Amino acid sequence: MGTNLGSIAENLRQVRQRIDRACTECHRLPSHVTLLAVSKTCPAEAVRVAWEAGQRAFGENYVQEALQKIGALADLRAQIEWHLIGPLQSNKTRVVAEAFDWVHSVDRLKIAERLSDQRPTHLPPLNICLQVNVDGEASKSGVDFEALPALARSVAALPGLRLRGLMSIPQPAPSPEAQREPHRRLHEAYEQLRQQGLALDTLSMGMSADLEPAVVEGATMVRVGSAIFGARG
Repeated sequence: MGTNLGSIAENLRQVRQRIDRACTECHRLPSHVTLLAVSKTCPAEAVRVAWEAGQRAFGENYVQEALQKIGALADLRAQIEWHLIGPLQSNKTRVVAEAFDWVHSVDRLKIAERLSDQRPTHLPPLNICLQVNVDGEASKSGVDFEALPALARSVAALPGLRLRGLMSIPQPAPSPEAQREPHRRLHEAYEQLRQQGLALDTLSMGMSADLEPAVVEGATMVRVGSAIFGARG
């Protein structure tokens, strides 16, 4: 299935309603949850339609695809916040440091150091989330909970970056209650880092299938793709 441009505005409205309802149920303000529209594999035209419907933050997984889209939408650059949410290899850090506003997928100090060194000085610091392996699976990306505090302190000290918070991509779970558990663990780690003096403000967790459990557990940013742009082709 491809992207149905005509349905994007209505899909955005429905996703925002889901966020509003979830916030109401857990006594949070909807304004405290940012919707990140995940536009990977979608054409630049789809991003423009979403922008016209009021969406401003977009997440991309693949660096080269994202760079093409950023170029195609150069006229909107000052009004769009571009987030890299996919894996980042060392040989791509320079273009990411130059082109993006946020990176959610940092899990190694080496990558963070390169992004800091390569961030152009005329731009504000690059916003960073550390990706945490909340499931403890060796095959999954992300720093483990034990190594997280040291990595967070090191990244927070880098001059070209601003450490904003934590991100996770949990395993699919069979029920809303089961979906809440990894989000709860990430929120606990986030609060522990804040108690240690790190000025964090972002919990990037929750996608189309588990948006509500993530909001209940404190997500400040939810990454929604298919519910806005349709199933990936």
